[in-house]
Amino acid sequence: MAADMSFANATIESGLSQMVTTHLKGVGRLFYIHSPKDTLYERQEDVPNFFRQSWPYFLIFMVLEHIVLRLKGRKGIRLNDGITSISHGVMQECGRLVWRGAESYLYTWIYTNFRIVELPWDHTLTWYAAAIGVDFCYYWMHRACHEVHILWAQHQVHHTSEDFNMGVGIRQSVLQGWCGFIFYLPLALAIPPAQFVMHHQFSYLYMFWIHTEAIKSLGPLEYVLNTPSHHRVHHGSNKYCLDVNYGGVLIIWDRMFGTFKPEIDKMEIIYGLIYNQPSFNPLYLQSFYTRYVIEKVQSYNKLSDKLKAVFWGPSWEPGTPRLGNDDDKMDILSREKYDVHLPFWCNLYLVTHYAVVFYGFFDLTGRYIGMTPISVLIFVFYIIASLTIIGMVFDNSKYAPILEALRCSALAFFTRSITTTNPGFGTALQFFYVLSAMFWCLHTLKLLEIKKKTKEE
Repeated sequence: MAADMSFANATIESGLSQMVTTHLKGVGRLFYIHSPKDTLYERQEDVPNFFRQSWPYFLIFMVLEHIVLRLKGRKGIRLNDGITSISHGVMQECGRLVWRGAESYLYTWIYTNFRIVELPWDHTLTWYAAAIGVDFCYYWMHRACHEVHILWAQHQVHHTSEDFNMGVGIRQSVLQGWCGFIFYLPLALAIPPAQFVMHHQFSYLYMFWIHTEAIKSLGPLEYVLNTPSHHRVHHGSNKYCLDVNYGGVLIIWDRMFGTFKPEIDKMEIIYGLIYNQPSFNPLYLQSFYTRYVIEKVQSYNKLSDKLKAVFWGPSWEPGTPRLGNDDDKMDILSREKYDVHLPFWCNLYLVTHYAVVFYGFFDLTGRYIGMTPISVLIFVFYIIASLTIIGMVFDNSKYAPILEALRCSALAFFTRSITTTNPGFGTALQFFYVLSAMFWCLHTLKLLEIKKKTKEE
C-alpha cells in the first residue's frame, strides 16, 4: 500500500512538474525565449501551431494588463474595442483554417528547387540564421505595408484601434499574410521551410506583448529590441510618429535604415488612423480601405496615375513624391475616441454570445483536420457572420437587431443536430438561441428598445 501511494505521489508530482514546464515554455515564447535544441524540426508539418497554442496566454496577459492599468488609474481595455481586436485575431485564424498554410507552398517550392546552400536543419546556427533572416525580412515587409497603398489597405486593420493594448497585438488583417509573403521568399534560397515557419510564428508572438502602455521603458534593451515604447510611436497618428519604427523583434534595422524615432516624453500619442473610420464591426474594418483604394484608382484617367494610386504611398497625389508631401500630412494632436455606451444587460448579452462563438472557434481548430472543406467553410462563415453582427450591435447599428434575430433563429435550427449526440447541451443551446431570437424579434417590432447610456467623458 505504501509503495502504491509513493508511486501515485510521484506520478502526480511528475505531472505537475510537466504542466508547469509546459506553461513556462508557453509564456517564454511570447518573449522569444526558446531553447534552439527543443525547437529544431526537419519537416514543416512537424512545426506546432505555436500561435494557436498561445491564445490562452494572450487572454491571460490582456486581463493582467487591464488590472495593471486600472491600478495605475487608467481606464484599461474597453469591452467593445477589446472584443473587436480579438475578433480580428479569430478571423485571421479562420482564414488560415480555410487555406491551410497554402501561402507557404511557394516558399517550399523555391527551397526544394532553387536553394543555393544546404543548411543543416538540426544545427543551432541554422536556428539563429533563420531568426535574424525572418526579422530582417519582416522589417521590409512591414515598411512596404506602410509605403505601398494596396498593402496598406490590408495592414491598416492593425492600426484601426484608438487604444493601444495587447489586444491590438492580435488585431490583424485576414489577407496580409498573402500580400506580404513575397518579402520572405529570398530566405527560401537558404533557410529550411520548417525553420522559417517556426520563426515566423515566434516573431508575431513576440510582437503581441509590446502593444501596451503598462510598460514605460526596458532600459538598455531599448537600443536593440523593439519595445512597447518604440511600438507606441509606430502606432501614433501624431506627425512625428508616421512611417517609423517598423522593426519586429529587433529595432536595429530602423536605426540602420533611418526609420527610427524615440518616444517623446510628455507628448500624448494619439492612436488610430489619421482619417479614422470608427466602428466595432470587424468585417467593415477589414474591407473599407480596399474600397477606398479602388475608388481612388477610378478617380484618375491616366494609366500611370492609376498604377501610382495602387503602388505608391497612401498620401501620394499627382505631382507629389512617392510618399506624398510631408507638409501636407495632418498632425493629430487630440481626438475624442469613438465609443457607444450600451446598457449593462446588452453588454452582458454580447459577452455571453461571444463566449459561445469563441468556444465554437476553438472547437473548430481542434477538429478541422478531419472535416471536409465544405464543413470548414460553413463553420467559418458562422463564426465570421456572428463576429460581424456582434460588432454591429456594439455599434448600435440600425441593421443589427434584425440580423441578430436571423442569426439566432438559424442557430436555433442548426443546433437541433447537437441534441442527438449531446442531448443536454444541445437542448440548452437551442433554448438559448430561441430566447435570443424572440427578444430581437420584439426589438425589431419596436416593442423593446436598446437605450444608450449617456456618454461618459
